Amino acid sequence: MSLILFNKPFQVLCQFSREPDRGPEHQTLADYLTIPGIYPAGRLDADSEGLMLLTDDGRLQHQIAHPDHKEAKTYLVQVDGIADAAALARLQAPLDLGDFITKPCRAVAIAEPEWLWPRNPPIRVRQDKPTGWIAITLEEGKNRQVRRMTAAVGLPTLRLVRSSIGPFSLATHPLMPGEWMEVPAADIGK
Repeated sequence: MSLILFNKPFQVLCQFSREPDRGPEHQTLADYLTIPGIYPAGRLDADSEGLMLLTDDGRLQHQIAHPDHKEAKTYLVQVDGIADAAALARLQAPLDLGDFITKPCRAVAIAEPEWLWPRNPPIRVRQDKPTGWIAITLEEGKNRQVRRMTAAVGLPTLRLVRSSIGPFSLATHPLMPGEWMEVPAADIGK
């Protein structure tokens, strides 16, 4: 059984097959991983970057990806503005996003991590408005949830990097965008 850590680059589709309507310039996982029989355990939007887990074991894939198994995932979010205590409190509490209410989570203001690579292309910069960073740790993961959460508290997401899934972290398993490594599957769920 394989468990692959992969640092998904910005604008790479989280699938192995191409989408004809996106054009040939859009890369997929197949442009980086040629290991037969592996599948992503969870997804990241094309405009998000960072840690993904892939495996050839269907039960392990379900264990990692399904919210009932509560593998915590941490996202580093660069936002348009600076998070104050009130915004962080709102992010941590159940937040009504219209079609669902989020579960409580952890949200803290952080400095930009020193180990983080520059994004290519860079985010847009507005000289009149500062940006800040928030680390958000969830045990759920609905479609575009983190982006919707920060927008709901008045801090639109500029950059989103998933830095950890369960015991695996890009801070301790340094991979540059597009790089991958195999790890023992027994480490998940610890």
